[in-house]
Amino acid sequence: MVLTADVHLPEESELTVPELQLSSPALFAGSFHLGKYCEQANNEFMLCRLEEGDPRKCLKEGKAVTACTMEFFRKVKQSCLQEFNQYANCIDKSSGDYSLKQCRTTQGVFDKCVLDKMNIERPGFGYFCEARVHDTKRPKPLPEPKAVYPDATPALPENAEKKPARFGSRFYWMTE
Repeated sequence: MVLTADVHLPEESELTVPELQLSSPALFAGSFHLGKYCEQANNEFMLCRLEEGDPRKCLKEGKAVTACTMEFFRKVKQSCLQEFNQYANCIDKSSGDYSLKQCRTTQGVFDKCVLDKMNIERPGFGYFCEARVHDTKRPKPLPEPKAVYPDATPALPENAEKKPARFGSRFYWMTE
């Protein structure tokens, strides 16, 4: 990738955040509740990425998502660790592709614990596909001005002769 001298790249210290040290089955086990718990931070980050078109401008929002995820799993560890471990272990051991269908009983126990102790209800099927309006305090970025190139190829003059195609139209099948 070629960069010019005026491109600002963030320092490594700006990019360094504490990482989440969890396995895939553990992330699968907590994913639905995590999505609902950190919905505001996730939506803010995704809106920033969509509007800005440059991930370097959304580092603060990305760090907020990571911090929210860490906070969620710390709360799960404090209140529902045994149920969470059973559910994650079931996901890990019951199938090769982390299928959830064999683990509905342990899922129910974990969901009940999270609802009772953390007051987070498991979102219904299709919850994350529903359209929602996200309210943000971040100002909308200004649209980029259209690029003007001083050495652009000039257009043909209006009075230029326009000859018909030498070999006929490419769209011969569209003739009436």
